[in-house]
Amino acid sequence: MQGISSRWLLRMLPWVEVSGGTYRVNRRLTYSVGDGRVTFANTGSDIRVIPAELCELPLLRGYDDQEVLDALAGRFERREYAAGDVIVEFGHESNEAFLIAHGKVNKVGPGHYGDETVLGTLANGDYFGSASLADPQSMWEFTVKAVTPCTVLMLPQSAFDELLDRSETLRTQLENFRSGQLAAQNPHGEASIELASGHDGEPDLPGTFVDYELAPREYELSVAQTVLRVHSRVSDLYNDPMDQVEQQLRLTIEALRERQEHEMVNNPDFGLLANADLGHRLHTRSGPPTPDDLDELLSVVWKNPTLFLAHPRTIAAFGRECNKRGVYPDTVDVGGHRIPAWRGIPMFPCNKIGISETRTTSIMAMRVGEEQQGVIGLHQTGLPDEYQPGLSVRFMGISPKAIVSYLVSAYYSTAILVPDALGVLENVELGRED
Repeated sequence: MQGISSRWLLRMLPWVEVSGGTYRVNRRLTYSVGDGRVTFANTGSDIRVIPAELCELPLLRGYDDQEVLDALAGRFERREYAAGDVIVEFGHESNEAFLIAHGKVNKVGPGHYGDETVLGTLANGDYFGSASLADPQSMWEFTVKAVTPCTVLMLPQSAFDELLDRSETLRTQLENFRSGQLAAQNPHGEASIELASGHDGEPDLPGTFVDYELAPREYELSVAQTVLRVHSRVSDLYNDPMDQVEQQLRLTIEALRERQEHEMVNNPDFGLLANADLGHRLHTRSGPPTPDDLDELLSVVWKNPTLFLAHPRTIAAFGRECNKRGVYPDTVDVGGHRIPAWRGIPMFPCNKIGISETRTTSIMAMRVGEEQQGVIGLHQTGLPDEYQPGLSVRFMGISPKAIVSYLVSAYYSTAILVPDALGVLENVELGRED
């Protein structure tokens, strides 16, 4: 059976017992709104920002005047840039807000020693310059260059000011933004815990409590099932030297486990790729997966990172980039297997991470374990007719045509306990096929 893979994700994830079928993740209260990215609608070549998505901009967080949002969305102007074009330039007047509908750009600014350095990479759904609308006298503190052909939507300061003069609610929103009337929070957006340190004498100590999310995420176990049908004569006659029912059941379970790992990576409800925090999704600097990109990925999962997960072709592409630089990564021993590693973190192959038609893919880095507040697998053991942990094989009976049926079921899910347990390097280019 060629479809059997190493299934490192299933092997490396710590599995947590879910006795009631549901696992609740209680987190500290956070004040972040939405997913942090702007969504667009397009009809042919016409691209428009969805008005409600403008509330992702810090300037408009919590703003609910739909009429004004509609008017703002209609005032964005479409612009096209080729790779290498400068969109905004350091030191020039900042009087525009930009939304990236398609493409990738670099934010470039002066380094500590006067040279230029890449401050960050932005791509589809990202934005920049929105806060400058609140200060017409502001200047660009960085240069933005297109890395790929880009389609952006631009809102001029004049269009924003025109609406500002007509809308009382927008003026109130702007004043609240300027005055910083935000709930106290730490750098991660979590509700602040008031503390005192370094004091002398007997000052009044701050009182505090830890706010939790009011509606915590609950993960319900998913299921992968199939019915194995075997004619009774097969089990009666073909059971030596190999039990054919056992062999068919073995291959069925292998296929079921392969589907389980695929769902744990790609399922839109609980899969790792879909549920990674958008603040921990990065873009490559130049396209291929370089050592610099993996270092950047480790910087968002820097607390006890456990493993990388990538398609085998992606690992090969990373090896090519290392060879170009004369860098030769070490390997680490994992259960008797020599696994390629970067910075001592093993890079496991996983063919469930897809490769697009344009030969782009993703690399995941994660911390695992419940005690480490990382990524965990969820299952329930002690099932009726349990064949393996979390997997049952239940006899369903014999049909009038002597067909013996078995219901094979696997119950599972994944949970990301805190956002910084998982980072994803997106749009990794593998190069052209020969």
